[in-house]
Amino acid sequence: MKRTITLPILGAALALQAQNPVELQLNNWATGLTEPVDIAHCGDSRLFVVLQPGVIRIITDSMTVLPTPFLNIQSIVNDAGNEQGLLGLAFDPAYASNGYFYVHYTGGSGNGSSVVSRFTVSADSNIADVNSQVVLFTWPQPFANHNGGDLEFGPDGNLYIALGDGGSAGDPQGNAQDLTDPLGDILRIRPEPDSTYSIPADNPWVNAGGDTLPEIWASGLRNPFRFGFDALTGDVWIGDVGQNAWEEIDLWPGGTVGAPNFGWRCYEGIAPYNTSGCQPQNVYVPPVTVHENVFTGGDWCSSIGGRVYRGTQFPRLQGRYIYTDYCAAEFWSLTPDGLGVWNDELLLDGAGQGWVCIAEGNDGSLYTCNQLTGVVRKIVDRCPMDPPAITNDGTSLTSTTADGYQWFLNGTLVTGATGQSFTPTLSGDYHVVGSFANGCELSSDTIAFAITGLADLGLQDMRVFPVPANEVLLIEHDGASQGAALVRMLDPAGRVVLEERWPAGMSRTGVEVHQLSPGSYLIQVLDSRGARMGKARAVVQR
Repeated sequence: MKRTITLPILGAALALQAQNPVELQLNNWATGLTEPVDIAHCGDSRLFVVLQPGVIRIITDSMTVLPTPFLNIQSIVNDAGNEQGLLGLAFDPAYASNGYFYVHYTGGSGNGSSVVSRFTVSADSNIADVNSQVVLFTWPQPFANHNGGDLEFGPDGNLYIALGDGGSAGDPQGNAQDLTDPLGDILRIRPEPDSTYSIPADNPWVNAGGDTLPEIWASGLRNPFRFGFDALTGDVWIGDVGQNAWEEIDLWPGGTVGAPNFGWRCYEGIAPYNTSGCQPQNVYVPPVTVHENVFTGGDWCSSIGGRVYRGTQFPRLQGRYIYTDYCAAEFWSLTPDGLGVWNDELLLDGAGQGWVCIAEGNDGSLYTCNQLTGVVRKIVDRCPMDPPAITNDGTSLTSTTADGYQWFLNGTLVTGATGQSFTPTLSGDYHVVGSFANGCELSSDTIAFAITGLADLGLQDMRVFPVPANEVLLIEHDGASQGAALVRMLDPAGRVVLEERWPAGMSRTGVEVHQLSPGSYLIQVLDSRGARMGKARAVVQR
């Protein structure tokens, strides 16, 4: 199911292109975890899973979780509320040499404070030094919800920190539009080796002066619980949890200079919420897509920002931004159409509730974790195999190997045509659907096939290739060098569409066919007296 209009490809290619929708599958990777909420990697094959009560566990391979936690800070983590706890993890870009990693958690009692601190790994690469904490940043929370909690190093080497608007409902303190506090914002800082941090010189508010916080990079967010960078482009993708009407996904292009303001509390999604004291709507960055909340008839409740797939294992996922929601049991993807429109496509339904993160492994693979069921699963293409491809020898059509086959003419099933090869008796557009493991059925591209209707002359010793041809058709005839005069192409109705002299003394020639319409043609070779020396069928395809 798609939620935006995809502009069609114009011309004949539209009929030839196979339509094989991508479907996701969630493969078990780890079970038995207590409230997992985030996943990160440190540059190797291990996955580090953040557990909300204040623990980080290591997964070394599928279904292999190390018994000893990497870090246990339950004694300083406040997870009393369902949006409090240990919420985020990021490894320093130089982790291999300095051993630094950063966590984002709720500390203190009651509403507590958001804390960003640095820890250091011990001599054992699978265990952190619990006594190495250095607090970089802390800010009191006025309410127990909307803590945000994510943090990521960007491609610029800076640390980005997401904070919610402070909680309650409707941003009663107006924090998200207030640049004198960090709530409802994403901060950008550069951690320094001396346990402090500096402000990047290109932060948008670095020279604002007064009470404006120079750490602020983006504002106007309600609860950006999960955000992340496109590993290829540096684009920043944000899942911003809505109030009671719209769940949204936001985007800020990588390398773009500015001070993005995503509009909350003035707007929820693209709908006005509380515009008192707000600027015109075009001042704010609109979401890329929105989904309707359960309170207004939809099935979403907490938008979970995801990642753009940049791995190599599943080519059909390449470039897709994959995201989910805590309540909807759905996984969606966004892809650009090249004309400024994002196509929103449902890739998995019925996945169950409780998904709270989508994160990358070191190889670009995507993983997701479920807070309710305590599982981590790998996100895969359910049908990663290549679709069938058709070859045409001018008489019959043959599919590449599959477990089963069904041929179609002009989109209609051909009864009994279930073999790997098929000999058409009618002209038209043919494709085959191949059956594969895991219940996958994939369609080939469509190929035009024409029955010539011309008499079989029974002449031999003539070869044409490639089949099909799209630019130049090569013709070989063993006797042509002995004095052949002409090569002629006829369409299915017997009309001459091309006629060229055969080069003297040559047993091979080539004719340009890129100007011809796709279809089947009869090739004739005539001697100097006009007598037919040979014939063959050729197929032209774009």
